[in-house]
Amino acid sequence: MPSDDIAISVRNVTKNYRLFGHPGDRIKQFASLGLKQYHREFTALKDVSFDIKKGETVGIIGRNGSGKSTLLQIICGILKPTSGTVNVNGRVSALLELGAGFNPEFTGRENVYFQGAIMGFTRQQMHERFDAIAAFADIGEFIDQPVRTYSSGMFVRLAFAVAIHVDPEVLVVDEALAVGDMAFQQKCFARIHDIRSRGGSILLVTHALEQVAHFCDRALLLDRGHLLAAADTTRTLASYLELTQHPPPEPVTRIHSSVLTSTDALSHHPAYNPQETRWGDRAATVDAVHLYQDNHEDPPTYLAGLAIELKLWVRFHADVANPVYGLTIKSAEGAPLFSTNSRLLSPPDSIPGQQRGDAVQLCFSFHPHLDAGEYSISLGVVSETPAGIVPHDRRYDVLRLSIQHPLSPTAGIAMKPSFRMLAPA
Repeated sequence: MPSDDIAISVRNVTKNYRLFGHPGDRIKQFASLGLKQYHREFTALKDVSFDIKKGETVGIIGRNGSGKSTLLQIICGILKPTSGTVNVNGRVSALLELGAGFNPEFTGRENVYFQGAIMGFTRQQMHERFDAIAAFADIGEFIDQPVRTYSSGMFVRLAFAVAIHVDPEVLVVDEALAVGDMAFQQKCFARIHDIRSRGGSILLVTHALEQVAHFCDRALLLDRGHLLAAADTTRTLASYLELTQHPPPEPVTRIHSSVLTSTDALSHHPAYNPQETRWGDRAATVDAVHLYQDNHEDPPTYLAGLAIELKLWVRFHADVANPVYGLTIKSAEGAPLFSTNSRLLSPPDSIPGQQRGDAVQLCFSFHPHLDAGEYSISLGVVSETPAGIVPHDRRYDVLRLSIQHPLSPTAGIAMKPSFRMLAPA
């Protein structure tokens, strides 16, 4: 059994499947009494072991077919491992593949009570939670319509609302949050933060590496059923990049950490957060940032609604044909409130490519229409390539942003952003 501080303990878990080339081969296999084999073995998981502590948020990443969803189903008790053991210490609430667990012919209301019964709650206990569930899902009159009539977004709203209102000690989420819009995701991650602060454990499977970097204390990397990495988020994301980029860009391999540290003036910024999550292949690096408001450089606090200029210096360690520079502002709970980038704010083909050795200065301008409080700033530089986005330097929660004395009672995320290239640094 796991110790008191362990929420999930996975030991030497292997899962094998029999794959048959034709439906009739199953009958032949049964009739042969094992004397002849009409199938081939497929190993979805191979000797996987790890522990998750209470209060941890852990991401599971990997390419398609790596065994992530199989592992979650074993942890939730939906599948049994071929060998190995899984021990879970606490009530598990899971959002697995879209549609799992809900009866499409039942109304949303009926499915709420149905899910509660599966979790061991009485009808009265679910009745006491129902108003909070309906308010969080916010799907209006559709709560009394069959869920087969729901959009994917409405479905995940209701499913997540149920999952977080059944007092989970372990919350398992498999790609479900990718369906919701940004406002709903903010609500979800605020509630995830609340569950974690009360000692609950979160297991998050997603292809959105940004979510892993933003919210996870650690990450696990699976590939072809093998656990390749189980470390802090930054190191696991770096391992994932190495896995998905063969061969890695040659110029990047010649960058040493001592060089990166010596050029990183950002670490001396008065609002620098030493607990930032930084990852990427370092073909380009964000080396310095300054913020300006009302002609003051890097003030300790900022006025809500008054324009801020954020100037950043980016150095290139390899040729980058199509760089994209990004900015995100998050709440104290970690929910993204506002996100933009140079591609969205600039005319097509107006952002020049850069060569190894180049250094550029850039500027984002925005109006922080936010309530007084503490926020964080994330920055990054990536490339757009035919194969997709390649992250070079993503620095999540790198700076603290303290908003004081709002100029008006209006708060929101309408930042009125702009972007421009300045002179080479």
